[in-house]
Amino acid sequence: MINILIVVDMQKDFVDGVLGTPEAVKIVPNVVEKVKNFKGKILFTRDTHGEDYMSTQEGRNLPVPHCIKGSEGWEICQELKGFCKEDPIDKPTFGSAELGQLLKDMDQTEKISCITLVGLCTDICVISNAMLIKAFLPETEIIVDASCCAGVTPGSHQTALDAMKTCQIKVIGE
Repeated sequence: MINILIVVDMQKDFVDGVLGTPEAVKIVPNVVEKVKNFKGKILFTRDTHGEDYMSTQEGRNLPVPHCIKGSEGWEICQELKGFCKEDPIDKPTFGSAELGQLLKDMDQTEKISCITLVGLCTDICVISNAMLIKAFLPETEIIVDASCCAGVTPGSHQTALDAMKTCQIKVIGE
């Protein structure tokens, strides 16, 4: 049995870059401690957009270029970069079907006991990936550590946590 930690989009643009927030900056030490002390496999995801971002549906709805592949803002934040031992899973949208399939395949070879998610943003990419993973592995315990997550706003962070609880995703660290 193995435990998995998914570090969602802890990238410069979301921490202290163009879409950064004080709440995102505040969770960085918590995420560092979580990663440092985690016993199991750690996977990072990375929001990844191209130069054509503004012509995408997301770009039209959130017209702030961010996480452009190869840019400084696309990189995992400095405090966590050293813990990222494998290439992050680049995802062009909020949730990653590639991540879901990877976890399902891993579960076939070594049973996954628990999957914990931390990162940014609770109300967009964390909830999207938690729900997607729940669809791929409905019998696996999925946990979100609220003390290691931040939303676009504190209110939307709480709304996302409540929605995940309703969908049988365990929320800790509140």
